[in-house]
Amino acid sequence: MISPVDLATNVALSVAILFVSRFVWNYIRSPLKSYPGPFATSFTNIWRMQDVFKGRCDITQNALHRKYGPAVRMGPNHLSLSDPSLIDQVYNTKNPWVKSEMYNVNDVVVGGVRLSNLFSTRDEKWHSTYIRPVMSLYSMSRVQDVEDEVDTTINLFLEKLRTHFVSTGKSCEMSDWLNFFAWDAMSQATFSENLGVLEAGSDYKGFLGRSNQTLDYFASICQIPILDFLLDKNPIKRIGPPTFVWANIFSLEKLQERYQEMSQKAAPKSDFLAKFLEIKEKNPELVDDNAIILYLLSNVLAGSDSTGSTMCAAVYYILKHPDVHRKLRAELRSANLSLPAKFKDIQGLKYLEAVMRETMRIHSGVGLILERVVPSGGLTLPDGRFVPEGAVVGMNPWVINRNEEVFGANTDDFIPERWLQSPGEADEAYKVRFIKMKSTDFTFGAGSRTCLGRHMSQLESFKLIATLFSAFDMELPGPNHQWQVTNSWFLRQTNVPVRLVEAKN
Repeated sequence: MISPVDLATNVALSVAILFVSRFVWNYIRSPLKSYPGPFATSFTNIWRMQDVFKGRCDITQNALHRKYGPAVRMGPNHLSLSDPSLIDQVYNTKNPWVKSEMYNVNDVVVGGVRLSNLFSTRDEKWHSTYIRPVMSLYSMSRVQDVEDEVDTTINLFLEKLRTHFVSTGKSCEMSDWLNFFAWDAMSQATFSENLGVLEAGSDYKGFLGRSNQTLDYFASICQIPILDFLLDKNPIKRIGPPTFVWANIFSLEKLQERYQEMSQKAAPKSDFLAKFLEIKEKNPELVDDNAIILYLLSNVLAGSDSTGSTMCAAVYYILKHPDVHRKLRAELRSANLSLPAKFKDIQGLKYLEAVMRETMRIHSGVGLILERVVPSGGLTLPDGRFVPEGAVVGMNPWVINRNEEVFGANTDDFIPERWLQSPGEADEAYKVRFIKMKSTDFTFGAGSRTCLGRHMSQLESFKLIATLFSAFDMELPGPNHQWQVTNSWFLRQTNVPVRLVEAKN
């Protein structure tokens, strides 16, 4: 009779053999093993997942591309690309390449039913069907329809800064307060009602914290999506962090409240929810309440974290570079802006635009590879190498936006002047260079799945930064102060204490 010790040894050995066999099989069948990359990526996706879990995979991926070139193996069937000339092919709009399974992790399960959203769905036809009715609402001209709602939130933000920090001399943790602003502003623009986080000065409902926990889970687990079936989507016993179900419930509650207001003949509103209901009335065969929830989710979830991150990055980089701070402050104050700054009034402020473009370039809101599945016929890289059908390829905005052939030298440095005409540079040469940078900028992705709310994000962030640096003089604790950054799909920051005083003329 076999002893318990021998039995345990045999079981452990069998499991080890299974794991080793699996890794060897991954290597044998890998269509990408000839591509350079970390040794472990020939066998498993675990290496990539561990790197994402550490919170700065963008740094790793930039280093890998600088070492290995424009195509780096990130897993047995995954390839990271850094050649900007491939953007229009991988993320084309005419025949969109299907998203990889990584996005499925963002689905939620409600009542035993798995629900996709406009971000997570891999069905391009379904996505285009439901996004088409609302696309025009997110053009730069149309998002200005809710500028008054953004101004309401900016005024509240200024009030709280003066009350809590200017009058007391205490430092403001901008990473928190700009995030509070972004969430309240998007809620105000969507529902004509903020979440109350600015008023409370805290994440008193826990929405922001739950969002961070969910994104931490998504970022790591989407590197090996099958793990999601064992954890969050486990039908027997769910194991995982808070899901985005709270956002579904919150959006449904707000929709029901609006219906009640309408039944009571309340004054009409001009927020995003009102516009969604107008579209439903005109297209009842396509847009129902479920579709409206999809649209609300896109606003509630995708419109806040990345915008807050952009604004925090702008404040940090401006204050870290005294010359930039001086030039921006001079431009803003010579413009004699009314506050909150009106979007139409800041359109001609070239240095503000350069600062914001450089912020979004060097600190994109999303920091993971945007994965796509290579379609039938495969992909031939510019250097002649072939990527077969079914392989997963993608680009990371933090890699693409540091391409020196497009953006010039020192792309790890914050240099707003790269977006301006250089002394002695011919007008035509500058125009060509600017268009090339602008068209390559991968901050909001590209193709048919480009971030729908990019213009709303720009409206908020441009207005807020113009207002903030017009109203206050600000400084970090010292020139050597360093923030902390975590990459969990969206980038979030901590340790950005800023001292504020009223602006001196």
